[in-house]
Amino acid sequence: MTLKKVSEARCFGGAQQVWSHESAATGCTMRFGLFLPPQAAAGRVPVMWWLSGLTCTEENFVVKAGAQRVAAELGIALVAPDTSPRGVELPGDRDSWDFGLGAGFYVDATREPWSRHYRMRSYVVDELRALVAGEFPVDDARTAMSGHSMGGHGALTIALSNPGWIRSVSAFAPIASPLRCPWGEKALTGYLGDDRAAWAAYDATELLRTRGWAGPPILVDQGGADPFLANQLKPELLEQACADARVPLELRRQAGYDHGYFFVSTFIEDHLRRHRAQV
Repeated sequence: MTLKKVSEARCFGGAQQVWSHESAATGCTMRFGLFLPPQAAAGRVPVMWWLSGLTCTEENFVVKAGAQRVAAELGIALVAPDTSPRGVELPGDRDSWDFGLGAGFYVDATREPWSRHYRMRSYVVDELRALVAGEFPVDDARTAMSGHSMGGHGALTIALSNPGWIRSVSAFAPIASPLRCPWGEKALTGYLGDDRAAWAAYDATELLRTRGWAGPPILVDQGGADPFLANQLKPELLEQACADARVPLELRRQAGYDHGYFFVSTFIEDHLRRHRAQV
């Protein structure tokens, strides 16, 4: 697999890079952001993966979250994948902002025509994980994961499904239960079909009930002024699922904050420090 460096910039003594590669999982060229802290020059460092939300690319977190300063201090790498395949054209993939391009939902599609390319779960968990661990000074055994909105859903479901890999997990305004919101119902129907039983593997509330979580407490920040709070995100469902499964959850309702990256940038330091202490 050939890696191509798209860009690199010196940043807080480390390096913020963007890489591209040909992906077997998605059948197209994929890009990801990688921040290597200065400590990576001396050996492998722990890593936090960041999964972005609807309409985003690998760039949003890299340029808007302001995470590199704290990551450099803590000696933790940051990996930020894209949110969907790029460079392939499928019928309807650009018809709406919440399905198709920029909206892969971190699932492996089983429904045509999406099943050939929209395999973002396998891309992140299998292909990109192996690539990052094999090519960069990152300690795959010390991995945390976080994400925002659709990416918060991805972070939670990937962590709950891969506890041997993800040691610490958090989220910002995650879609708590795609089975029970319009965004999720649209995406999972489109990618997986009408059998709702097949959706459970991609729903954090269902995974908590069936698999639990033996890792450290889950941290979730949710803006109180988020316009998607009641209809799409529904953090109370995550709260109830954690209570039912006896999984420790710290759900912080942040008064006045909306859904954007000013919200993320305000609290990302807390998440990074929490993850660094746990990995």
